[in-house]
Amino acid sequence: MSSMPSSPSEAALPDWLWRYLGVAAPAEDAEWQQGGQPFVMRGGIPRSRALVSAAQEQTEQVFGFKWQKRDTFDRPEVLAAHRSWMLQRYGDPTSFAWLDNYDKPPLLIDAGCGASWSGLELFEPVLPRLRYLGIDISEAVDVARRRFAERGCEGGFVQADIANLPFAPGSVDIIFSEGVLHHTDSTEGALKSLARLLKVGGRFMFYVYRRKGPVREFTDDLLRDRMRAMTPEQAWKAMEPLTRLGIALGELNVEVDIPEPIDLLEIPAGRINLQRLFYWHVAKAFYRPDFTFDEMNHINYDWYAPRNAQRQSIEEVRTWCQECGLEIERERVEEAGITIVAVKR
Repeated sequence: MSSMPSSPSEAALPDWLWRYLGVAAPAEDAEWQQGGQPFVMRGGIPRSRALVSAAQEQTEQVFGFKWQKRDTFDRPEVLAAHRSWMLQRYGDPTSFAWLDNYDKPPLLIDAGCGASWSGLELFEPVLPRLRYLGIDISEAVDVARRRFAERGCEGGFVQADIANLPFAPGSVDIIFSEGVLHHTDSTEGALKSLARLLKVGGRFMFYVYRRKGPVREFTDDLLRDRMRAMTPEQAWKAMEPLTRLGIALGELNVEVDIPEPIDLLEIPAGRINLQRLFYWHVAKAFYRPDFTFDEMNHINYDWYAPRNAQRQSIEEVRTWCQECGLEIERERVEEAGITIVAVKR
């Protein structure tokens, strides 16, 4: 796992983080064992030095690169669109009645926080009531820490593999994982590994990719296979022609009428915009007219560049939740993915 330092100019990590980890705040470059895993303090952040698979290492590099490109995701209009979509799926944290049940600020792990793009947008209004711990396998934790500091928010950050966290079972109150479990070697394995950390009565909030129709699945696997040997910079560039095609199709703004279901391809009957037909059933070529070219390319790169990008059915997700003692309270199934809010029993 990479552990290159960034500028340690941000505020020191909160004292509660070290109490949770059970260690005194380490000096820069200090090494220690955390739950049997080797850790090092670099750039003011504790970082696991445990080995990961080749697929996970490639995925780490992909996202470490992506989250450094802040101009492709940090514009207020993009943040607002993402926040609106999350509120539709998870609900508004300011109205979560169960947040009032805690005597002290509950520990929330943002599992796969990236740049805390999702965590900040969804939870910022209630962050003073939480102990936020952002964890990511990549150096995006440095970007997340910086973005927290810029907004005057407090948070703890750790660089580690969310599927192999060396923390005590039953020690976490809330786990949030927005679009990340499927970027591990096993969605099921990551879900179950994280669920063991939850206290009874704790919440697990997550979003995972949903399996698409056969042509789209074939295309997705083909492109990922062809991109796996590329550097992140090469993969970003390779996405640009697909992004231009998505824009061209979107700007046509035409609809086609599919007279009857094409069951063999899992394409339903009805009128559909041509760009959306291509998007859902051929290849992900994102288009949104109020986004810039790089913002749209960011979304396509996010989908195709990581080698680990599992897709699953709602039946699989329900089974996994049941097997690890998670009772689903809220479920939203869309063409793109599956959103779950579950409580640990």
